[in-house]
Amino acid sequence: MADEAAPHAISFDDFQRVEIRVGTIVDVQPFPEARKPSLKIWINFGPDIGVRKSSAQITVHYEAESLKGRQVAAVMNFPPRQIGPFMSEVLTLGFPDENGEVVLIRPDLEVPDGGRLF
Repeated sequence: MADEAAPHAISFDDFQRVEIRVGTIVDVQPFPEARKPSLKIWINFGPDIGVRKSSAQITVHYEAESLKGRQVAAVMNFPPRQIGPFMSEVLTLGFPDENGEVVLIRPDLEVPDGGRLF
């Protein structure tokens, strides 16, 4: 089992370079210009970081209005990515369900916005 993990092993320093933080969704809008069904979301990462934008292919499990106020996790230190007419600034994180559709990850309890995963 350990031999199987070795080719994918990373150092703790590698992990620390990925900046994953929690934030609260403050606005959600449809994204009809996207090639795949998506939503545009604005996430507040607290006073030190502020609000960042993300495009997310999450329309199978989530309605726009139900997302407001929900905490989510996102990778903060990828470069911004132009998706059609929208600039996505963070990568919102999720896991695939049995059909490959995104299920968002979030903390079990509310935590302060901007907190970093460790």
